[in-house]
Amino acid sequence: MEATNVSKQKDIIQQSLITKTFPVTGMSCAGCASSVESILSQTDGVHSAAVNFASSTVLVDFETSTTEEKLQHALQQVGFDIIIDVEDPIEVQQEQQKKQYQDIKRRTIWSAIFTVPVFILGMFYMHWVPGKWISLLLTIPVLFWFGRNFYKNAIQQAKHGKANMDTLVAVSTGVAFLFSLCNTFFPKLLSDRGIEAHVYYEAATVIITFISLGKLLEEKAKYHTSSALQKLMGLQPKTLKIIDKGEEKEIPITAVLKGQTILVRPGEKIPVDGTVVQGHSYVDESMITGEPVPVAKQKGEKVFSGTINQKGSFQCIAEEIGSKTILAQIIQRVQEAQGSKAPVQKLVDKIASVFVPVVLILALFTFLIWIFVGGEHAFTHALSTSIAVLVIACPCALGLATPTAIMVGIGKGAEHNILIKDAESLEIAHKVDTVILDKTGTITQGQPVVTDIVWNNDELAEKHEPIIYAIESRSEHPLANSIIAYLKKGETLTTNITNFASITGKGVEAETTYGTKHYIGNEKFIKEQNVYIQPLLAEQSESLKKEAKTVVLYANHKEVLAVIGIADQIKEKSKDTIKTLQRKGIDVYMLTGDHEKTAATVAQKVGITHYIANMLPTQKSDVVKELQSQGKVVAMVGDGINDSEALAQADISIAMGKGSDIAIDVAKITLMTSDLNLIPKALLLSTHTVKGIRQNLFWAFIYNVIGIPIAAGVLYPINGFLLDPMIAGAAMALSSVSVVSNSLRLKLSKI
Repeated sequence: MEATNVSKQKDIIQQSLITKTFPVTGMSCAGCASSVESILSQTDGVHSAAVNFASSTVLVDFETSTTEEKLQHALQQVGFDIIIDVEDPIEVQQEQQKKQYQDIKRRTIWSAIFTVPVFILGMFYMHWVPGKWISLLLTIPVLFWFGRNFYKNAIQQAKHGKANMDTLVAVSTGVAFLFSLCNTFFPKLLSDRGIEAHVYYEAATVIITFISLGKLLEEKAKYHTSSALQKLMGLQPKTLKIIDKGEEKEIPITAVLKGQTILVRPGEKIPVDGTVVQGHSYVDESMITGEPVPVAKQKGEKVFSGTINQKGSFQCIAEEIGSKTILAQIIQRVQEAQGSKAPVQKLVDKIASVFVPVVLILALFTFLIWIFVGGEHAFTHALSTSIAVLVIACPCALGLATPTAIMVGIGKGAEHNILIKDAESLEIAHKVDTVILDKTGTITQGQPVVTDIVWNNDELAEKHEPIIYAIESRSEHPLANSIIAYLKKGETLTTNITNFASITGKGVEAETTYGTKHYIGNEKFIKEQNVYIQPLLAEQSESLKKEAKTVVLYANHKEVLAVIGIADQIKEKSKDTIKTLQRKGIDVYMLTGDHEKTAATVAQKVGITHYIANMLPTQKSDVVKELQSQGKVVAMVGDGINDSEALAQADISIAMGKGSDIAIDVAKITLMTSDLNLIPKALLLSTHTVKGIRQNLFWAFIYNVIGIPIAAGVLYPINGFLLDPMIAGAAMALSSVSVVSNSLRLKLSKI
């Protein structure tokens, strides 16, 4: 009985909960996402909160007694915010993201402009007294205006008992600034005790500028993520035309109801999922299937939101609207996929979470020891050594380790037509053990071309090619363009035809000026005309079908005169690239929305054993998830809207340069020339870059491992040596030079 009551109470609570997604502003790192979740989860009346860092949204389950304003106020208290009470919160969020990106870009540029003279003065004119005052004036805006977010984020992390790279940056630059400020205004405090009153303004400004550059790259990647979703949403028209009591009316897409009759004119995007009830046309469904040939639609055929109507017009009944359409589901799943991968916390952040407290404890420990054992100059030695510990541990080299290697790696990729938009992809691409290739537009050219024309008699070609050209020039069929392009070949083919007629889904017919009828279409259409087909042409037709080519027959009123084979040709380097990947121990899969027979033929020609045909966008994404659940690190390579969900789900997403804008925006790497041979090059580039990052981290820490004990004064009892803070600063600068030099070596690597 008690268990039943508990169950009923849970049901009542569940029914009284509101589940809502809010756009979040102010998040700049994975730590921020964690903070937002933590703050909302601890708010009264909130049962759960889950942040999608990629799309900057939070899904909240909260009781009806808790207002949205209360959630907003809780976040505003710690520097975050959610967007509520607006008609289109996503649009508002995207506008704010754009402003945030522009703001970070502006602050980074100005930070660099102010840092250059400070760096020059600090490194080459360190003993010029006016230089200290000039550096102070230039450093203040860099630290406390352009770099203010580092201090804000460090405070937020401290409130939750955490430390990351922002904490390390804030502590080190803050200490360097305060120590330098003291030495600028009161230099005799140290100089009277035999210690040079050196300043470290250049160290503080350089750290802020370089870490800001890394933040800018991150924000740019996030901005591209949101623009991809915006373009997907843009596939759905804002308005549509309905037929109401015989009259045509234009209404907003949000006002459409199930069962209404929708009018779709030539060239328009289809606004809803439905069934054709009148008219006929061809519809480009590449968004769903990835295949380049539009599909014939007539009465009784299904049409889908976001697909594009071609030359005809038709009416359809709205069956699925709003969030239930195929397009809406693709958008939702792309959002989920982008957020399902927990943001990889950077190695530097992991190190910083341990390194910051350790360094602070060591500095404090050093200060206390010298206070107790320092004798006559206890305070001077305590201050000097503790400052030296903090300065030598200053994270300039640590901050440079990843960004410099990434920047050189991105530049190296650009030289080879590999556009890398996301640093994380460059860091993990070397781990890829499975590559999934879309067929159309990735392995193949992505457009149908005529590969064969077999004539019943070769002498017929000269007379009948102009007739075929004239008929196909008036055809609406998508394959007509392929035939026209093949026959034209720079020549002008002209002939006159009359009584042209198009039979949707079958073919076309027309008469010449001599009154002779001619037919172009599929086998079923030609057989319906009761014309004779020579055994040789029938054999050629079957042979072309076995090669997974589309067969079009050309006939007059008596017999078939020619068989035309049309196919999407395989790219020249596809087979070699696939072999290269397989030799490296990488499993290669091919996924396609095309038919089984075509998929099998293409897979056999390029040497792929793992392939799946008849795939919908969601199914492609499910294959990626399945492979990831087996522990595979998956790279997805595609070019179409139908690939966007799988691209978002994959560990590494690669788009072909000639693909759709949406695929390019979702993907983190773009191959500008659509050359598949660039895939193994991108993976090798990642290997070199990660190797460079690890070497950089070694150089960054070897100075600390050796320098911190010396700075703390371990040599003093042996030979009376104490490390001057100025020498500590020089050691820190040397570690930075080592890191930058090692990163530049990446330019010489071969990929």
